Amino acid sequence: MKYLDKEEKELIESFEKGEWISVDNLEKEIEDAKAIAKNSIKKNKRINIRLTEQDYNNIKVQAMEEGLPYQTLISSIIHKYTMGKLKTSS
Repeated sequence: MKYLDKEEKELIESFEKGEWISVDNLEKEIEDAKAIAKNSIKKNKRINIRLTEQDYNNIKVQAMEEGLPYQTLISSIIHKYTMGKLKTSS
């Protein structure tokens, strides 16, 4: 099952409640949205990180529980942190 964050769940609920309305020139809007989405999720940078073996194993376990590849989970964590949606516990 695909992991959905809070915002994604809210969008689905809003759509299912019929709260959305159609826009003029729908085809162009769809193409524009696809282009924006494609560019926003394009992963074109690589990083190398070193982890402890324990952290590496723990992240792999968490990823399996979420049904995600472990690199996708790490990328998601970094993305959420940089967007201010994930805070440290300090």
